[in-house]
Amino acid sequence: MKIVILGAGRVGTSVAESLVSEANEITVVDTDGPRVADLQDRYDLRGLVGNATLPSVLREAGAPDADMLIAVTASDETNLVACKIAADLFNVPTRIARVRNIELQEHPELTGEQGFRVTHIIWPEQSVTDTILKLIEFPEALQVLEFADGRVSLIAVRAYAGGPLVSQPIKELRTHIPNVDTRIVAIFRGGRSVACEGQTMVQPGDEVFFLVASDDARKVLAELRRMDKPVRRVMLAGGGNIGLRLARALDTGEGVESPLRFNVKLVEYDKRRCEYLASQVSSRVLVLNGDATDEDLLEDEGVAETDLFVALTNDDENNIMSALLAKRLGARRTIALINRKSYGDLMQGGSIDIAISPSHATLSNLLKHVRHGDVVAAHSLRRGAAEALEIVVHGDPKTSRVVGRRVEEIEWPRGVALGALVRGSGSGAQVVMAHHDTVIQAEDHLLLFVANKRTIPRIEKLFAVGAGFF
Repeated sequence: MKIVILGAGRVGTSVAESLVSEANEITVVDTDGPRVADLQDRYDLRGLVGNATLPSVLREAGAPDADMLIAVTASDETNLVACKIAADLFNVPTRIARVRNIELQEHPELTGEQGFRVTHIIWPEQSVTDTILKLIEFPEALQVLEFADGRVSLIAVRAYAGGPLVSQPIKELRTHIPNVDTRIVAIFRGGRSVACEGQTMVQPGDEVFFLVASDDARKVLAELRRMDKPVRRVMLAGGGNIGLRLARALDTGEGVESPLRFNVKLVEYDKRRCEYLASQVSSRVLVLNGDATDEDLLEDEGVAETDLFVALTNDDENNIMSALLAKRLGARRTIALINRKSYGDLMQGGSIDIAISPSHATLSNLLKHVRHGDVVAAHSLRRGAAEALEIVVHGDPKTSRVVGRRVEEIEWPRGVALGALVRGSGSGAQVVMAHHDTVIQAEDHLLLFVANKRTIPRIEKLFAVGAGFF
């Protein structure tokens, strides 16, 4: 696939890094020459220095022959105008733009075919907000992803000593909770993947990924670790777009399934921004003007009684320091927004419970549009190293390599685990955990865990339908 990426910032770099390893022909455009040169040195791609809103630059980047244009510069205006030019002048089939302006989200007619002609819009702040809201709903989890319209959840959890299933083989899970059908699809120990077989022992500290019907998620979590108290007291550091969205959601209950009322404190350094924030939330949210790395401020505002401290400023170092300080002062759980991959890998699982990368949240939204085949959802896992896919099976036994075959008969690429499938649609849809004798049917939604995203091209080939079907 020929892909033009506009923007060589953190998001553009993450996208390029993910896609270039999958035999795509990538061109990256940015006005920053040294940054483009660095990308060319590190990856097998073509770089171009120029203004992405100029037709001549897009033409030189290969827009006339491109299958997809991904506009992820720091400017909403540049991203939107570039998509418009790509559609009107070069007829690029798929045009994706990252947009941060909240007002544009309320006016889809401006970005659609009658406006800037964007085929898919990514709202990064909303993606991060949704991620944090799920972690508030499941405070024991490291990551929570939904598939099949919310019917199935893929949950990552750190196994703790004392959990009923910890230090026991996986096959005992069915004995412990016989009425819950679930599937452990991956275990990572010391950063390396461990084979998930019946005799595999879950060890304390393991990062365990399991698929389960969403309604049964808490029953499986209880097998792997101590259940935390519900989150009620939340302190947010940083009143930018994400901080405001999260404060609003917790204030109004929008996007939060918990019936509990949240006690929210929002700390923002800029006084004028504080005044604006106070006008955007109800009096139930306490807006504080101050520095979240100020120990006295945190102590005075009761951080020791806080269930969750979330650092959301634009500065990685401030987020790390404030989250570390909050944890030392007694906050039960901490989340930090960290852009640099090396920082995130270093911090998560230590004093900072969870490090969230905005660029990888954006990447997850992009993946389903990039993947070949009928991909309903795609999520980047373990900071881009792994991936989870929901893919629809088409064809018949003559034209498909999977339809009409048992799971054990299919030649799955190494490191790929079929966790579950969803059969049917609407209220009649049925969640089926995959076993060796499960037979795949046409139009099933398969939920796959991919331990190494380099195997994605082989998965796409496996699900390709032969020409005879049409």
